Amino acid sequence: MMETAAWIDQSLRRLDLAGSRGAAAANYLRRHRVGLGFHDQPTAARWTIFGGIQLHPRYALAPPDDPYALSLIVHETRHLQQGFFTALSVMGELEAWQEQFEFYQSLTGRYAPAAALEPIIAELMTLSMTDRAHLRRARELMRDYAGPKYRIYWLPLYPLGKEIAHWLNW
Repeated sequence: MMETAAWIDQSLRRLDLAGSRGAAAANYLRRHRVGLGFHDQPTAARWTIFGGIQLHPRYALAPPDDPYALSLIVHETRHLQQGFFTALSVMGELEAWQEQFEFYQSLTGRYAPAAALEPIIAELMTLSMTDRAHLRRARELMRDYAGPKYRIYWLPLYPLGKEIAHWLNW
């Protein structure tokens, strides 16, 4: 097994070479000195309120140029760029998922690592972040893809301020 620091360094170098989206993520991580590491968790990756990114430890066993692991880094980087309230919304998740799987497709030629998951992501890629019905559908598709431990139903459709304004008819 590769040392964590070496895995992270090699992954960032691979992102640099993986088109504009990958290079932008790597640049953001370096510029903001984002801590990248591994932590046991129910999901594949997560951002932290302290500005870090944690991947599930299974990715430490993958090569540092693994397309899916790299796509997770791109996803979580998008959340850090969004800010707390947007990242904690279905809209923020949809944006991050779409960026992740566009990036994954740019590396592999397909949307998902398993053929059975391809239709879920293909539909997700067609959804708008500005349509409440689309965000509700995105929530369903994300849960279908990630499984019952993915807590997307805990999040409001839009960032909290916008969601409150919607419900108050402002």
